[in-house]
Amino acid sequence: MNIIVFGANGKIGQHFIQIALQNGDHVKAYVRREGALTMQHPNLETIVGSLTDEQQVAAAIQGQDTAVSTLGSPLSMSRKVKDLPITKAHETILHVMEQLHVKRFITLATPTIKSTFDQKQLVTIMPSIMAKQLFPTGYAEMKAIGKLIHQSQVDWTVIRIVNPNTNKDGDGYAISLGDTKGKFTVSRKNAAQCMYDAIRKKEWIGKMPIVFNK
Repeated sequence: MNIIVFGANGKIGQHFIQIALQNGDHVKAYVRREGALTMQHPNLETIVGSLTDEQQVAAAIQGQDTAVSTLGSPLSMSRKVKDLPITKAHETILHVMEQLHVKRFITLATPTIKSTFDQKQLVTIMPSIMAKQLFPTGYAEMKAIGKLIHQSQVDWTVIRIVNPNTNKDGDGYAISLGDTKGKFTVSRKNAAQCMYDAIRKKEWIGKMPIVFNK
């Protein structure tokens, strides 16, 4: 499989690439600056480009089976909502995918993006409340990305995470679609594994699994 990864130099992005390469896939790693990713492999191609340059993004997506975004919003505690670069990147990626008829898209978010399956529980309510109060720019990013996803014509899956800073992988991961009890912590490796597994899970198309450690 040919996979392009945006946000490839982030910790979850690097875990994702390692998993994909171990499974024999060909990976394009899209980064914004030279030297951001030092990983090397015969099946790995690193591309440096802007996330809002449609020509650069189109050249990178051309010929890919799946596009994956592990882009994360910076946790700025400023009360002033600034530019939304991750939203703009998603807008470019989704538009290019539609133009090139590349259908499968996996992206990373938090439960601030609501699913129609969500039932009231801590893991579906608290992240949004906390983000709105503490990280208004991140909150605005998630809300805007959610709208873009729903308006798009691609086969999307949104992998939602909370507190991806635990180093304990446990016995793998579990998911909730929002309608069953979920947990707050997930390792970056398990988040990446869930994103990779989502590529082939047709039953997750149009769904927003919340992933957490078992």
